[in-house]
Amino acid sequence: MSKRRVVITGMGVISPVGLTVDEFWRSLTSGKSGICSITQFDTNNFPIKVAAEVSNFEPSKYLDDKMIDRTARFTQFALASSIMAVESAKLDFAANNLERIGVCIANTFDIRGIIQENEVLRSRGHRRVSPLFVTKIGSHIPSVQAGLLFGVKGPNSTVNSACASGSDALATAYGYIQLGYADVMIAGGTDSAIVELTLAGMAIVGALSREVDPAKASRPFDLNRSGFVFGEGSAVVVMETLEHALARGAPILAELAGVARSFDAFNEASPDPEVQAIAMSNAIKDAGMVPEDVDYINAHGTATKLNDASETKAVKKVFGANAYKIPVSSNKSMLGHIITAAGAIEAIASVLTINSGIIPPTINYETPDPECDLDYVPDKSRQAEVNVCLSNSFGMGGQNCCLIIKRFDG
Repeated sequence: MSKRRVVITGMGVISPVGLTVDEFWRSLTSGKSGICSITQFDTNNFPIKVAAEVSNFEPSKYLDDKMIDRTARFTQFALASSIMAVESAKLDFAANNLERIGVCIANTFDIRGIIQENEVLRSRGHRRVSPLFVTKIGSHIPSVQAGLLFGVKGPNSTVNSACASGSDALATAYGYIQLGYADVMIAGGTDSAIVELTLAGMAIVGALSREVDPAKASRPFDLNRSGFVFGEGSAVVVMETLEHALARGAPILAELAGVARSFDAFNEASPDPEVQAIAMSNAIKDAGMVPEDVDYINAHGTATKLNDASETKAVKKVFGANAYKIPVSSNKSMLGHIITAAGAIEAIASVLTINSGIIPPTINYETPDPECDLDYVPDKSRQAEVNVCLSNSFGMGGQNCCLIIKRFDG
């Protein structure tokens, strides 16, 4: 079976720096940070003071009151992003075979809802637990609700591969299209887990930044980086075969040309640059390219000591001496780490980089680290022609997923 070309025709974003694709991109390219002092719970006696929260999100702009009541915040993010993506793709469901359109949205589960209902159970008894509990908190619910909203009957899946989940969802959707199970996929990631329990668990293993100043909290690749900043948000794209997109006159934004995954088989928390490099190399090969074709790397770039050094080593292994010539930047310096949505959000940023000729910066890069000595596009965005982007996502535990996104050239 010959490989089918897969293009991206629509995008939607809910993020800490913008509630539309345009607002998101203006913020990223201007170096605006979405990190703030935590407002979602009291941090007076808590070690973590900052997060990248989504502000001013109004679900009523996208959903009716009944749907809002029946869905949790992470699902509302996903549905809002999906609606935006479908609208920008000009996808008319009535004019398409619904059995050939699927959904794949990555996420964890509604930990906030679980905590709240557990408190109800303990304080008021089992009869007071919400009848909507199960249909609100499940990890499958964002994909299910998107499928119900649009009435599409193709593959409907949920992906969780930790911090690689968002990219993995796009790669999974790409696979469904390649295997002939669908012509169109609505794919992405969503996450909203800024709660004490989640952050306490990440803080106790030393993964989170304990900076008090939000402006300086996330500093990928910088010598003084101190951990990642937890974020929330969602990103969804519409992907389809080139033939399908051309037949309906869809706006083609970019091509998803290659994907690859690998697993470190090394450690529950520490990454292995040798195996990260395998995913990067195989994504390039899957796209029918060589490393010299890559113009820009959208880094995983979490701002943890281990990850940033490991990713830098992996880039050097794949690109050799050319690694020093390729711009590398981390959106997480502004967005924080949106965990299961991160890869999807960064894929959209990669598409926008290709189409605008602007590489977003890595902000807060002040003190070079000898172990991280590449061109990280420090502090200010850069004008550059980018035709091919490698977008990296590496999950805690060793699940790696890399995407090759390229300019659509007909």
